[in-house]
Amino acid sequence: MMTAHTFPLDGQQLAKLCKKTLPGQSDEVLLAKIQALAPDYPVRLARTGSEWYRLGGIVDMHGTRIANDLVEWTERTFIECGKDLQTLIDHSQHLIATRQTGNTLYFVIQTGDRAEDFIQVDIDKVREMSDRLLVSSACPPEDLEEFIDPLTPEYIDTFAIGTARYAYRRKTDVALFMTEINKYHFEQHPVQRFMDDWNRSSAAQKAVLSDDWIVRPFRHTGRFGEQQINVEIINTQQKNLPQLDDIQGKKGVALHNMLTRFDRQAGYPFAWFFYMVKGKLVSPHCGVAVFKDLSGDFSYLPERDVHVLKDWINAPYNV
Repeated sequence: MMTAHTFPLDGQQLAKLCKKTLPGQSDEVLLAKIQALAPDYPVRLARTGSEWYRLGGIVDMHGTRIANDLVEWTERTFIECGKDLQTLIDHSQHLIATRQTGNTLYFVIQTGDRAEDFIQVDIDKVREMSDRLLVSSACPPEDLEEFIDPLTPEYIDTFAIGTARYAYRRKTDVALFMTEINKYHFEQHPVQRFMDDWNRSSAAQKAVLSDDWIVRPFRHTGRFGEQQINVEIINTQQKNLPQLDDIQGKKGVALHNMLTRFDRQAGYPFAWFFYMVKGKLVSPHCGVAVFKDLSGDFSYLPERDVHVLKDWINAPYNV
């Protein structure tokens, strides 16, 4: 049995490791290096996020780097050009704007037995490509905003700038992070409740939450303009699970069979409840129908799961 305690791996180590590791055909080398930094804990690549795109930097016609950050270079050079747009345009002839494309890799390091006892390490795998001429001769920009992000760019044949690279994004000690998040919420945060429900349900007897679910911390602006840190829970599984939304009239044995099939395909008991709370594949009508069964003549849930479901009926939540 693992016991959670303070985890030694820090962001500086991870950032250094990313700089020293070149992406290959797969991410096995990076995984092995993270595992070597944390030899006492299992490390897994839990998810590869979908491809994203963002503005890159600037190179010349030979691909030689002029700037890493197009926006920062533009704003600084505009000032150096006496805030004269035409001077900036003249200065920018024959330069190429690049774009970055990449995926975020989500690594999970299990440090204990509870749902929240894991460290999540997010690392970007980034490729930089040529995108367009910095200034289009056919359609020059009319202001700085259009210079940075033109409506009608003049695209060029794409070529790679350097090699792909890893960039460290963040490390989240989920248990510590949830403790912090809870300080700023009058009521229990839904993600904390999700984890607590997992810990007291039969799911925790058979599975580890981070095998199927990870977190995404994010910032958002509150009602009064204040910056708030929040978190959502994300399902990582690619399993082919059935959709349980049309359960009209289903009850008793038929309903139990549907839920059992879902759980079997998900890989752990009471899975349908957590997918329902996430609003993924399972309709809330399922929870209500099961509760009606339990209040009648049927009893097919373990006592621990009955308690979780009853609490959800009395105070529904979603994540």
